[in-house]
Amino acid sequence: MECTVTLEADVLAAYPAEVRIPAELVASTLAASNAEIPRVLVVLDDDPTGTQSVADLPVLTRWDVEDFIWAFGQSKPAVYVLTNTRSLDPAEAAARNEEVVRNALAAAGSASDLRLGFVSRSDSTLRGHYPLEPDVIAATVADVSGEKTDGVVLVPAFPDAGRVTIGGVHYMRGTGEAAGTLTPVSETEFAKDATFGFTTSVMADYVAEKSRGRFAADSVIVLDLNIIRAGAAVQNPADSAKISADAIADAIGAATDSTPIVADIVTENDLRALSLGLEEAERRGKKLLYRVGPPFGRARIGQEIRTELTGAEAYAGNTPSEAGGLIVVGSHVGVTTRQLKALTEQHSAARIVEIDVEKLLGAREEADAHLDQTVDTVVEALRAGDVIVHTSRLLIKTDDPAESLRIARTVSAAVVAVVNRTLKTFPPRFVIAKGGITSSDVAAHGLEIRHAIVRGPMLPGIVSLWEPVDGPAKGIPYIVFAGNVGDDQSLADVTRKLSSTF
Repeated sequence: MECTVTLEADVLAAYPAEVRIPAELVASTLAASNAEIPRVLVVLDDDPTGTQSVADLPVLTRWDVEDFIWAFGQSKPAVYVLTNTRSLDPAEAAARNEEVVRNALAAAGSASDLRLGFVSRSDSTLRGHYPLEPDVIAATVADVSGEKTDGVVLVPAFPDAGRVTIGGVHYMRGTGEAAGTLTPVSETEFAKDATFGFTTSVMADYVAEKSRGRFAADSVIVLDLNIIRAGAAVQNPADSAKISADAIADAIGAATDSTPIVADIVTENDLRALSLGLEEAERRGKKLLYRVGPPFGRARIGQEIRTELTGAEAYAGNTPSEAGGLIVVGSHVGVTTRQLKALTEQHSAARIVEIDVEKLLGAREEADAHLDQTVDTVVEALRAGDVIVHTSRLLIKTDDPAESLRIARTVSAAVVAVVNRTLKTFPPRFVIAKGGITSSDVAAHGLEIRHAIVRGPMLPGIVSLWEPVDGPAKGIPYIVFAGNVGDDQSLADVTRKLSSTF
């Protein structure tokens, strides 16, 4: 049973200590598995913030066969595809998932020495189209290749950002004075999301709720920390890792017909132990899909945690523009509003421009005039320094999920128009986009990025820098900043690294 707030130390006391596993051990294990036919994980990212935990991997905002051929040609263990399906209705999300998977398989089919795995990357606070997206991926793979999915592994944990799963319950860690505490995620603002709300933090019950009873809670396989850390008592790292991997693979053995599998995760070592266990299960013949939070991909490919990039590294290989930088804030969650407040208070040299949402939702003539005025103001201000563009903080709510999406799209379209028209008139020194849907639309449409390389995080594990490799934004550092991560100072910290006037 869930409780409102508990101490993390008390919850963890019932479980073994973590098994310490170097990333190199995961990487070498995968190298052995992929020696004959390399495998690439295709990560369908429902907003762009899934890249915040990885480095030096290709990112696509388009998914034609030719785009996948480019991405696979980078010879990396994973490719991120920015589907942005969290901003779509269910039918549109399903169609997009199917198209991405079919095109990826077609591109891989042209290379006889390549096999694919699929990852449905979604929100660490449980928002998104579940179980629709893994269902569509599994059905499409089966239709194209005849391969049926045995299990769908749910790993929403994101320890870097304070989301952990213990005893099959998904929690949010407290910060500040509440540090050391855990709150069930169903008791946070994220569970009240107008489109993707939910009522429970018990993952097996969440599966039952979201699948509308198709999967009963007692049919869900739960890989708790006793299984993930099964090798904890053994001193030799390789031996302890193997014991944990075998325990995980054994527990998954009964999975069939897309059985949901939930994994406890508290640390990066837990993610690495899980990765070895999943690899062993697949070696034994299990066909798995993954529905995960951001850091899973990093652990699954055996990548080290990349240290945060410096300002100099952000501009490496490119000459920074003399223009100011553009910071675009669309998210309305509490932490974003606090971050925006801190940035505007500290960055006195920046010009602040507000996009009035009520005007956007009004008459067409009024909306168009407001956009024209906003673009003119932003372009002029960039000549003198940084510009902070944010949507008005009054969140217009509705009980209709479809109407909520329509409002979100209208606002996002306006943000995109401001960025794109600014880019074509007076390119900024850098662009930071705050919020999942905001950063996706700014990337794909505002900056017209088609192919990019994620270089690494601007803050430890939570904010990623993309380097656009083509299009009008080539050479401009683009910062993807999720709405629900970081502390109150994080947005100011990232801006300070990139700015010439802060």
